[in-house]
Amino acid sequence: QVHLVESGGGLVQAGGSLRLSCAASGRSFSRYPMGWFRQAPGKEREFVARITWSGGNTDYADSVKGRFTISRDNAKNMMYLQMNSLKPEDTAIYFCASLYSGTYYSPGSYDYWGQGTQVTVSS
Repeated sequence: QVHLVESGGGLVQAGGSLRLSCAASGRSFSRYPMGWFRQAPGKEREFVARITWSGGNTDYADSVKGRFTISRDNAKNMMYLQMNSLKPEDTAIYFCASLYSGTYYSPGSYDYWGQGTQVTVSS
């Protein structure tokens, strides 16, 4: 079992930056690909970014490509999401998740989820 806890959210002006962290505990952190999702009020949970266990492969949603960077440090059981050039439409609760199997962009493919951290971007 894996426990995930997000941190680093907050309020930032458009064009600013935030770095989100996801701390993992339990077994198999280094074996599982991990991802970031977000959910705005009244919206479905949507894919943001994913990274393989080695960190060698990443994928991003078109809406964040070129602005966000996902990374992980398996020795520290940590995953990160560096968010630059933030826009008001990035406002959402951000969740980290650990994948067991399936397509990386589908929430149903992930077995473990954190509680989420709020990101609010003002105009």
